[in-house]
Amino acid sequence: MDARRLPLLPRRSLFLALPLVAACAGGEQPAALPPLVSGYGHLTPIRLNVAELELADPAAGAVRVDEPAPVRPEREMLRMAQDRLVPTGTEGKARFIVERAEFRREPLRAAGGLTGLFAGDPGERISVLLQSRLEVLSGEGRRVGFVETQARHQRTLPDGTSAAARGRAAEEAVRQAMQELNVEFEFQIRRALRPWLVEGAAPPSVPLGPGGIEVEELPRG
Repeated sequence: MDARRLPLLPRRSLFLALPLVAACAGGEQPAALPPLVSGYGHLTPIRLNVAELELADPAAGAVRVDEPAPVRPEREMLRMAQDRLVPTGTEGKARFIVERAEFRREPLRAAGGLTGLFAGDPGERISVLLQSRLEVLSGEGRRVGFVETQARHQRTLPDGTSAAARGRAAEEAVRQAMQELNVEFEFQIRRALRPWLVEGAAPPSVPLGPGGIEVEELPRG
């Protein structure tokens, strides 16, 4: 037998060896993703003629999050309300309620045949649904006004999408939904709750004298 001739592998063995090479080549760790959002404090505050802002806990069944999730959507909604709403009045209350906060992952059916075999992980559909409610209560606790806002966003990822790309797509889906909710939130407030809006710049702070005592200019004569 000629020592230079090597035995040929069966076709089936060669066929099964290829995915192992691909798996080794794709073993890199995905880069860390940046934070989703930095907050909403840089936006124009919505000043309301109420004395208190209440961030209510979501009701049972209002939140659904399919892991892995880049961020809890209900926390982002509460942070938006806390950053944007500013109570400036002397009585009454504004109550922010998370009615729906959903982040869903729906696996898609993998493609069949040779294409499906080499495609990697099956694709998925990412869906985000956000719904909020803002109520204005009088000093006696009677509801005197409210607005509701809703935002949806959806993304479809094909078969073989990497873990890093899936993470970025999930973040972007939540980011887009929050941007839409934020814009609609302010629009509805300015449209339906105008009587409780305090327009213009915030009043300047009163200067204090030594020891924290307010300085008041007395009238002459």
